[in-house]
Amino acid sequence: MYFVVSFICAVRFAFIHFSSKYMQFANRVPRSRFLSLSAGVAVSYVFVHLLPQLNDYQQIVTEKLQQSSWRHIENHIYIIALIGLVLFYALERLVKISRKSSYLKNPEEADSGVFWIHMGSFFIYNAVIGYLLIREEYKSSFGILFYFLALGVHFITNDWSLRRDHKEAYDKYVRLILSAAPILGWLIGALTELNEFVLSILQAFIAGGVILNVLKEELPEEQKSSLSSFLTGVVGYTLLLLLI
Repeated sequence: MYFVVSFICAVRFAFIHFSSKYMQFANRVPRSRFLSLSAGVAVSYVFVHLLPQLNDYQQIVTEKLQQSSWRHIENHIYIIALIGLVLFYALERLVKISRKSSYLKNPEEADSGVFWIHMGSFFIYNAVIGYLLIREEYKSSFGILFYFLALGVHFITNDWSLRRDHKEAYDKYVRLILSAAPILGWLIGALTELNEFVLSILQAFIAGGVILNVLKEELPEEQKSSLSSFLTGVVGYTLLLLLI
């Protein structure tokens, strides 16, 4: 049963990416309240569920590294989460700098090399999320559904951001590539099993990426985000997590 539910969630993740070009509500100004709501849900997932879980993974990493020179460093898992955040921030800056280059024919497009690095990072990001669908240990069937809810709405926000940055290229083929990523990640998870040490690193990397990708869309003043919708997402999803 769990196997089937996780596969259905992976397919639905793919469908979110595939149908992103038809989500016209995301392009409204002022910003759609749904995007602010989804940001609140994702932030709640990270701080109420994922970060506390990373504390358990830190214990695993600490035991694994007892005999290595890395044992003298504390909070390894949180450093990895920070690296994930910094990496995605650096990629966002590369895209913006590339679009301002004078040699580009179309100022709305990024340099092709930067573009594919950016897309490649999100492909890996989405594939890891698909992998965790089947390999993460959930305490109940509600756990995987709440995981899907949090990251499903987060994917909608990411798609909106990527379409804004890459225009026609995203609609033509990138959304198709990203649609395949969660299913590929799920297939890898179904066929292989990584040890807890590697799984902990993946979770930390995703945590950093989610935090950056959410806050970069909520903080800019020009987005005209809805504070009430953001708080509704935070409080509502937090209550759901506490109930289970």
